[in-house]
Amino acid sequence: MTTPLEILKQYWGYDSFRLNQEEIINSVLAGRETLALMPTGGGKSLTFQIPALMTEGITIVVTPLIALIKDQAESLRDKGIPVIAIYSGMGKDEIDAAIDNAINGDYKFLYLSPERLGSEIFRARAPKMNVSYLVIDEAHCISQWGHDFRPDYLKIKEIKEIVSPLATIALTATATEKVVHEIVHQLDLKNVNIVKSSFGRDNLSYVCREDEDKNGQLLRIAKSVNGSGIVYVRERKKAEEIAHFLQSQGILAEPYHAGIGSALRSSRQDDWKSGAIRIIVATNAFGMGIDKADVRFVCHLDPPESLEAYYQEAGRAGRDGKRSYAVLLWSRSDSGRLRKILASTFPPVEYIASVYQKIFIYYGIAFGAGKERVLKFSLADFAANTKLHPVPAYHALKYISKEGYLDVTEEIDNPSRIKFLINRDELYNIQLKNNSLDAFIKTLLRLYSGLFSALTPIDEEYVAKITRNSKAAITSSLVTLSRMGVISYVPSVRSPLLILKIERLDEKNFRITQSMYDQLRGSMEEKIEGVIEYFSGRDKCRQSVLLEYFGEFGTPDCGSCDICLSRKSRKESNDYYGEIEKRLIELLLDGPKNIAEISLEIDDESRTYVQILRDLTDRGGVEIKDELYYLIPD
Repeated sequence: MTTPLEILKQYWGYDSFRLNQEEIINSVLAGRETLALMPTGGGKSLTFQIPALMTEGITIVVTPLIALIKDQAESLRDKGIPVIAIYSGMGKDEIDAAIDNAINGDYKFLYLSPERLGSEIFRARAPKMNVSYLVIDEAHCISQWGHDFRPDYLKIKEIKEIVSPLATIALTATATEKVVHEIVHQLDLKNVNIVKSSFGRDNLSYVCREDEDKNGQLLRIAKSVNGSGIVYVRERKKAEEIAHFLQSQGILAEPYHAGIGSALRSSRQDDWKSGAIRIIVATNAFGMGIDKADVRFVCHLDPPESLEAYYQEAGRAGRDGKRSYAVLLWSRSDSGRLRKILASTFPPVEYIASVYQKIFIYYGIAFGAGKERVLKFSLADFAANTKLHPVPAYHALKYISKEGYLDVTEEIDNPSRIKFLINRDELYNIQLKNNSLDAFIKTLLRLYSGLFSALTPIDEEYVAKITRNSKAAITSSLVTLSRMGVISYVPSVRSPLLILKIERLDEKNFRITQSMYDQLRGSMEEKIEGVIEYFSGRDKCRQSVLLEYFGEFGTPDCGSCDICLSRKSRKESNDYYGEIEKRLIELLLDGPKNIAEISLEIDDESRTYVQILRDLTDRGGVEIKDELYYLIPD
């Protein structure tokens, strides 16, 4: 029988597991409900992927970020592992085909975005799947106390009952004790095995530095710390400005945010991973699923809104175990900015209700209509059309999402997809009759597998490069084949999506749960105050503050954060001062000395003895007569 270690070597090329990976894998293979708490970069995905490859059936993986779904699916495909994904932006026929393939046993993994869990088509057909394991990634999203609550995660318990997996695996890198209890409760994890890795990072030095000149401080960090880095900022515009500032100082840096096209984002990500770009300046759109071990520093120019988010982003430094730095630069105005974010994140309930109705008016959807519609969405257009300010309108929509009425996705880059609608014999006849399309069809079949079984992502630019044609010519050929009924062609789309969960409600039936509103607002306020306390604190080890936040108490101080180093420096300074003072008193016990004699007798290049003589004189322990220092007896 194949062992987990053999699977690890076969597909990933590693000779050993990281801390706790094997324990989690064995727990899952034994059929136990398992909750794994592992720090960022701890290798969570292997803990369910290996059991899935060792067990008959398909593993369902629920994860909230579409970008992460695509990254993991692509990584598995590159290893020759059959995987399929269902997420927002896919057409009904495409989802139908994906579910058919999952039922037929053609795939080992089915990745799902959470909003697809509750769809009628999935719930109706999921019982036909032979499900081995149910995996909930970013499991903290199920908790209203968590920093990223997703109402759709609350439906997982129902799906669990429908598909009856051998075991359920919940994974998170950031969960407090309160959140852990809620994960176990909401997922109904029976006899759960909770495997918790320490959130401590011995090789990571946490530093918080107050400085009104953040750009200057960042430049000093970039010049003094060798290797690659990530700089996090809150706004896209600021990412551009900071990247340009670093470039002006001769540092290879580029911005990265959701407003940049997917091809350029992908190119910059690859260049940064290879070292062609040294520093990436990013919003929090960057980092999920990024596997780069040798990041030497992560610097936050804007404090994040929770310690969970900070720990996750800072933890992208030093995954190779070498000394690295997590630096948070702050100024006195940052506390006020964070508290203003709290106010804008929770607009008045009446305003939220008005935004809900304006959404349906904007799309022309009547009362009682719109259920499960998926719509392209532009916040800028919506705000301009309805004369709303985009920031509070955005937060109102996010809150309506938390209530479960609709969902606003991240900006989605869906590549073009094609599928042959005819069999190989029919395709061969068409190739014989159409010389101009014959070579093009052969190229598609050579470049992409699975074109007869499912809609398969393709890259028109890549095909154009291979065939030495323009992208427009490739698109034209695909459109021609589509019109002939040879292929199904879904062109690429790049847009956020608005998903309507239920039909439009009137003013009387649309309700905001006041208790939930107050609870979520209070929770965010608590988190923001925790961040402020973290970066402005001057007494407690930074890592200890983070570990206690995640429920780890009694851990020794790290010895490498700015607080620990400052404490150590003060202690060494005090010890040195004490040694020189003792030597000076012993010297003066032999009789009065002038300053030249003292300097010859005491080896002290820093001339600390001069300050000590002043202190002793001020305290009345020494007096000066005729330039001689006399010790005064007690």
